[in-house]
Amino acid sequence: MAAVRMARKLLALPVAAALAGCVLTTPPASGDLQKQALTNTAVPDNWKAAPAQGPVAERWLATFNEPALSALVDEALKYNADLQASAARVERAAGFLKIASASLQPAVTAVGITGSKSGGSGGLEGVFLNASLELDVWGRVRYGRSAAEDDAAASAADYAYARQSLAAMVAKSWFIAIEAGMQQAIAEAMVRSAESLLKLAQERMRIGNGNEQAVAEARAAAANYRDALRQIELSREQALRALESLLGRYPSAEIKVAERFSPMPDSAPAGMPSQLLERRPDVIAAERRVAAAFNRVGEARAAQLPRISLTAGGSDVSSELIVLKNLDNPVWSLGANLIAPLYQGGALRAQVDIRTADQKQAVAQYARAGQRAFSEVESALAAERTLRDRNLLLQAAVRDNERALELTQIQYRIGNADLRAVEQRQLALQAARTAQLRVQSEQRAQRVNLHLALGGGFE
Repeated sequence: MAAVRMARKLLALPVAAALAGCVLTTPPASGDLQKQALTNTAVPDNWKAAPAQGPVAERWLATFNEPALSALVDEALKYNADLQASAARVERAAGFLKIASASLQPAVTAVGITGSKSGGSGGLEGVFLNASLELDVWGRVRYGRSAAEDDAAASAADYAYARQSLAAMVAKSWFIAIEAGMQQAIAEAMVRSAESLLKLAQERMRIGNGNEQAVAEARAAAANYRDALRQIELSREQALRALESLLGRYPSAEIKVAERFSPMPDSAPAGMPSQLLERRPDVIAAERRVAAAFNRVGEARAAQLPRISLTAGGSDVSSELIVLKNLDNPVWSLGANLIAPLYQGGALRAQVDIRTADQKQAVAQYARAGQRAFSEVESALAAERTLRDRNLLLQAAVRDNERALELTQIQYRIGNADLRAVEQRQLALQAARTAQLRVQSEQRAQRVNLHLALGGGFE
């Protein structure tokens, strides 16, 4: 009897604690996590590559003034397979959260039995009900539910970043396809110019002012330009196929894109560096995973302590086969269970160590995500500034090369220059035009990268 009384006293303490409610230790706040994870990262007041120009703008896709591009982004958000997989992961995380939350509710099961005797009706009939509820004295179940909530929040943030990344990929693929078309137009112009020079060389040889060598050189140059054009045509087809693949379409290289770039939007406001980590979805996801890992540690520690459950049961059985004892029917029962892990070979302690290591890894991954975020913004700002200067320089280079080619062609027609001089000037002009077009395309790609790095919305 003394042992029974002692067991009742031991049960009374945790039951009272469960009724009072055990307060869980909360994960570190954003500011504390940043100090812990980014100890060697001194965040400045303004960006080093460019001054802050107001809050980060939303709806950045509309700044390019490309309605067809916006429509393609909407199509990609609906049909892209990778994004659909990311959405499924969000649904999966929500399911695990429901499972974790269910552990805080009573579990009720029912069992029905029936039987009959040979050659006639009647037999054994009955129903058994059982209900149980674990008293979350130490917070193990609540830690698990909190971890599941953080995992679900991380999956939702991952999905938001996947949407932003997909919009950025569609936009950059759109600009690459436009660039390829404009490069093809430059190559076609060079082919026409080379063929014109070939005709001129043939005419000069016919009237006696040229020779066969000049004709052969002109014919070879025209063939080289046609070969370059064919390569560019293939590049454009591949760019169109890449864009179609993002949209979930068949890659037939038949999608229509703009023939030229729309004007470059004004400079994008970059906000403050100190606000970046609270805005970017991928950093938010990393922060939620730190919180989930923190709660998993609490869950593992609580698993080392006893578990207490309340149980209730009832049964109602009748039979024509056997004579039942003369007891009240139905029968009800109430009870409590205490399960204490006395010895499991150090497995529970090892589980705490594993979860602690997971937490350290999550903190390190958060630090990596934060450092990557700062680096991507600074790199995009610096690239945009450099590309803007290069575009101005290349505009002047294109104008000068066009004038130089015009003068050289006049000299060739009057016999004061040979064909090689004309070809050299053509190559110089083509290189300048190609470089300028590449810079203009890269300007738009870097602007997209900047919006993505800043975590701004696009809808």
